[in-house]
Amino acid sequence: MVGLDIQQVNTDWENWKRFLGQAVEFAEELGVSRERITNLAQQAGQVLADNVTPANPEQKALKELWTVADQQERQMLANLMTKLVANRPGSYAAF
Repeated sequence: MVGLDIQQVNTDWENWKRFLGQAVEFAEELGVSRERITNLAQQAGQVLADNVTPANPEQKALKELWTVADQQERQMLANLMTKLVANRPGSYAAF
């Protein structure tokens, strides 16, 4: 990911999912458990919700859901996003 322009990745939903999928795949290759990946996704979701303006309608919808969700629902959203990006065609992730 040398020379990665996070602004460009962040503005397109498909690029954003691909980027997240690569992060999940990398974590799995390092031996990080699915539970730990989901917990990290939840932490990242909180940081994004608190500090990043959504760059596309899909991210805006996720932020709105995150804002009204309780802790358990946020864990579920993080789990679902992790599954979504891990189950992409061509992905090596096996959730």
